[in-house]
Amino acid sequence: MNTYVADYSAVFNRANEAVTAALGPAPDGVDVPTAVRNADTLAGRIDHTLLKADATMTAIEILCDEAREHGFASVCVNSRWVPTAAERLAGSAVMVCTVVGFPLGAMTRLAKAEEARIAVAEGADEIDMVLDIGGLLSGDLAAVYDDMLGVVGAARPAPVKVILETSMLDDEQKAIACLIALRTGAAYVKTSTGFGGGGANAHDIALMRAMVGDTLGVKASGAVRSRADATAMVKAGADRIGASASVAIVAGGEAAAGGY
Repeated sequence: MNTYVADYSAVFNRANEAVTAALGPAPDGVDVPTAVRNADTLAGRIDHTLLKADATMTAIEILCDEAREHGFASVCVNSRWVPTAAERLAGSAVMVCTVVGFPLGAMTRLAKAEEARIAVAEGADEIDMVLDIGGLLSGDLAAVYDDMLGVVGAARPAPVKVILETSMLDDEQKAIACLIALRTGAAYVKTSTGFGGGGANAHDIALMRAMVGDTLGVKASGAVRSRADATAMVKAGADRIGASASVAIVAGGEAAAGGY
């Protein structure tokens, strides 16, 4: 048990029992790809995000230019825009992050893995995948594991962040998802898509950190609109922040509600 678990030992124990019953003992020495975890600046922890269906090429180009100007960790775009972002950011330190199985997590496992493989081939540096939420809620933990494992394998060497959609899960289900992610070689667990209601909060970040310890990163996304929001997430244990309000966040302001 990692050193963060003390305040969450009951939920950890229940989740661990469920995962072990479904998948057997945890494997040793799972290979986790290297991922950005601890930047020196708040900007360096932010994935500058635009995932709306009506995003245009001009909007994606502006997103990339803002990320380069402010030193954000990455831009996070739908996979349709990966080649555009990769070309626009060539020669910069800003990574290209994309989403797969987004925003529902309900597509076929093979298609989700293939989407990840294509995205990496087209220039994605990181993959944010949506958990098989329905599988988890149905108690089919083997399917959840296989889905995750397929994307992680297809994305290598790019690191994968697993989006839990925390607003749809109770604490034990969140813990189960985190413990499964630890078995697959995923690099991060992440709170939300930004499209499923709710969003990041300090409780969920602390719980997720307790489940994964220092082995995986934790990303807060959804409803992070101000510098105070972002700082609270980092204080609770987040390594990275996903936000569309990134420029307002680093400027110390607050964006209007309704963004990612």
